[in-house]
Amino acid sequence: MRTLRIVTYAAPVAALVAACHGKTPTNPPAPTGQPLATAAASSVVAPVASPPPAPVPAAPTEITVTLEARSGSKLAGTAVLTAVDGGVKVVLKVTGAPPGKVGTHVHEKDDCSAPDAKSAGGHFNPANHPHGLPDGERHLGDLGNIEVGKDGTGSHEIVVKGATLVAGEPNSFVGRSIIVHEKQDDGGQPVGNAGGRIGCGVIHLAGG
Repeated sequence: MRTLRIVTYAAPVAALVAACHGKTPTNPPAPTGQPLATAAASSVVAPVASPPPAPVPAAPTEITVTLEARSGSKLAGTAVLTAVDGGVKVVLKVTGAPPGKVGTHVHEKDDCSAPDAKSAGGHFNPANHPHGLPDGERHLGDLGNIEVGKDGTGSHEIVVKGATLVAGEPNSFVGRSIIVHEKQDDGGQPVGNAGGRIGCGVIHLAGG
């Protein structure tokens, strides 16, 4: 007596039936142990925000300079520098100066430590012009003369075109000194024949 062996091919048969109906069998994705949405989210790296740029300090609109006596004089005073359109306005007021006219200039260094103020260096002259008076070609630091009365007091005001109060700029008065001389600046070369330096004050930013 023969034994009839029946083999069931369930999977191939199911595939054949699906094909006959125009369908492609799909297999479910293998379990990963993590939901798909969570897995996708975990692969995204959040961008790191850049720190905001540091604010640029605004240039000062006004600097007050204290003038102190040098070369044995009794001079005292102030110079107020104000940023204006296209330049810097300088207003000088002095006491204890010799009567008449006395020259005044911005010098290249912020150093009044020497008794004769020669530590301030020469006239501030970034464009390398010849010396002169305010109505002609001159050093940027050539401020002209202060009119001084018999009582030793005097004042002078001038707008220096092209100068700035922005530290580090080539034409900036910041980091320089203001010098008052004992004689009149006559415009001669090389520095105006104005004699000794009887007053000096450094031009610094507030807190500098």
